[in-house]
Amino acid sequence: MTSTYAKPKLSVKVQTLATVGAIAGAVILPQFFHLMGAVSGLGTALGEAFLPMHLPIILAGLLAGPYVGAIAGVLSPLISFALTGMPTAAMLPFMMIELFVYGLTSGLLRNAKLPTIAKVVIAQIAGRAIRAIAILIAVYAFGHTAIPVPVIWNSIVTGLFGIVLQWALIPLCVYRMENR
Repeated sequence: MTSTYAKPKLSVKVQTLATVGAIAGAVILPQFFHLMGAVSGLGTALGEAFLPMHLPIILAGLLAGPYVGAIAGVLSPLISFALTGMPTAAMLPFMMIELFVYGLTSGLLRNAKLPTIAKVVIAQIAGRAIRAIAILIAVYAFGHTAIPVPVIWNSIVTGLFGIVLQWALIPLCVYRMENR
């Protein structure tokens, strides 16, 4: 079992601001990558490679806890879809599930005595695993045909750069925020 240490409790006001900030980051940051993709002719490929929506959600969980991470994780794709049409309607429920799990898991690990990178990896594995299970259930139990099963593996391969980038950026951001 992993031991924990108590980080300071955050006020409701701080948690609310962290939730709003994470949602804003998870909606705005992908637009930057989609804009760069449009300008370069790559379309949504940059967003799929860099996974910009994941960064603020995992970071919010690690810094502000499971409620903030989970709420920001489930609402970010929904708000992004309402404002921009992305993610696509077919991917929306799976992104909501995945980001919810990222935020919840990283938040639950907030006080764990583990290196931050280990917390990030655990959250990444949990989020991708639950997303994969949700896709498999949708396809095989409910006959969902809009998302093919190979998207599970393809999204991991396509997002490898973003996954590795998270390993570098999130621990650095957590360190800077906690030691300021």
